[in-house]
Amino acid sequence: MQLTLWTYEGPPHIGAMRIATAMRGLHYVLHAPQGDTYADLLFTMIERRDRRPPVTYTTFQARDLGGDTAELFKTAAREAYERFQPQAMIVGASCTAELIQDDPGGLTAALNLPVPVVALELPAYQRKENWGAAETFYQLVRALCMPRVPPPGAKPERVPGQRARCNVLGPTALGFRHRDDLREVTDLLGRIGVDINVIAPLNATPADLQRLGDADFNVVLYPEVAMPAAQWLLRSFGQPVVKTVPIGVGATREFIAEVAALAGVDAQPLLDDPRSRSTWYAKSVDSTYLTGKRVFVFGDATHAIAAARVAAKELGFQVVGIGTYSREFARDVREAAKLYGCEALITDDYLDVEARVAELQPEMVLGTQMERHIAKRLGIACAVISAPMHVQDFPARHSPQMGFEGANVLFDTWVHPLMMGLEEHLLTMFRGDFEFHDGAAPSHLGSAKAAMAAQPVASQPAASAPPAGSAVPAEPRAAPPVTVAQAAMPSGEALVLRWAAEAEKELHKIPFFVRGKARRNTERYAADRGVATITVETLYDAKAHFSR
Repeated sequence: MQLTLWTYEGPPHIGAMRIATAMRGLHYVLHAPQGDTYADLLFTMIERRDRRPPVTYTTFQARDLGGDTAELFKTAAREAYERFQPQAMIVGASCTAELIQDDPGGLTAALNLPVPVVALELPAYQRKENWGAAETFYQLVRALCMPRVPPPGAKPERVPGQRARCNVLGPTALGFRHRDDLREVTDLLGRIGVDINVIAPLNATPADLQRLGDADFNVVLYPEVAMPAAQWLLRSFGQPVVKTVPIGVGATREFIAEVAALAGVDAQPLLDDPRSRSTWYAKSVDSTYLTGKRVFVFGDATHAIAAARVAAKELGFQVVGIGTYSREFARDVREAAKLYGCEALITDDYLDVEARVAELQPEMVLGTQMERHIAKRLGIACAVISAPMHVQDFPARHSPQMGFEGANVLFDTWVHPLMMGLEEHLLTMFRGDFEFHDGAAPSHLGSAKAAMAAQPVASQPAASAPPAGSAVPAEPRAAPPVTVAQAAMPSGEALVLRWAAEAEKELHKIPFFVRGKARRNTERYAADRGVATITVETLYDAKAHFSR
């Protein structure tokens, strides 16, 4: 595993913990040292869960390595069952415990516990969190459903007139808006005329998983987590898979049509939901100036692909880059990149992402918590669309990403940072105006202004006041650093461009939502003329040139 300051995904046992924490009646016994128990914080502090994950750690220490760590695990597993009385258990090892090569599955089997025990083989140094979640869910589904797999060709047909039933697969603990997405999709399926058999893993029990085979088809909301299990259910029970993820108005309509076809119902009246406002809002007067804004998209594959489609097809943005840290879905992201004429970035190194953002200079970034920091450092608007995320991305309000209401949320979340950028620029422009000082009252509240004028001014210590007639010295401001860029001259040769400090300072007076375009045009202008150092004069010459 790559060691870095930030990571997009944790080790695979964190993924297993997301499944265990999402479910009820399931307990996870993890062979791990004391240092690997930090994961509790992810759920209690970031997701604000009111209880810790259902996980028992062996918490072996250095002194235990000279003894019998296997016996330590058996004791922990036995005591976990006796204390929590779960319907089923999963057992495994963390990345550190993997090195001592104990066998959690074999050790637990020797205990002869009266509940199903699923042993997890999670190669911590080869795989990561999402894969760990998918593998854990797949192993659970396979182990608990295997006794009920019918003989080939023996799947019972639905009784005529009986409503279709589906399973909803994929939502987990610590998932990006999974709680809210599930509420929206559940409502949507009910309006289509489809009953829900089981929702898993979120809030499901092991007994619920045993009923997965009773459904007519499966809805996969998050392929990173649920697709391996859904494919096994397809092979074993003949259940078709709804693969359309309903993020955005267009995808939601396709989702409705796909579900309706499998359920044998007419869902035409639902295709134009009156609650969907994002399409009209994107065409409204105060949004048209956003058309053509350059956006860079990065996140898990599901959300990155969906976000790029919404940005390009529904909001009129230009997708200049797309990428993912989910290497298992690299092919899907590369196919999406072809639709927008850009190159896909497949990496789990945030420094590579930062370099690509700096290179493309978009007006907006749609990404993870990592990209939020990157965009802030580069002065670019940003909206979070995917895990990993911080506590602010688990809002108390209903804030889905899926369905028609989810499309409304996307519009608000993505467009407002750009519009607030305009407001911030205007405030900066007029900061020196006498009406915009801190003590000014709102112009439409004249009585408030008079009241403020009548208030006594607090006296200041004599020593703090400057002598009469003297000027207050301004605090020195550091000059902006010299920026280096590279561009191609008409001859094809590479030219190293340097931004003079004064030119960089002047560039930052331009609103951030058009600053990237101004930088690109200026660098192109300088490269075409072989100007190696961009000065203030070069900046304004480029402006005049492209204004013709």
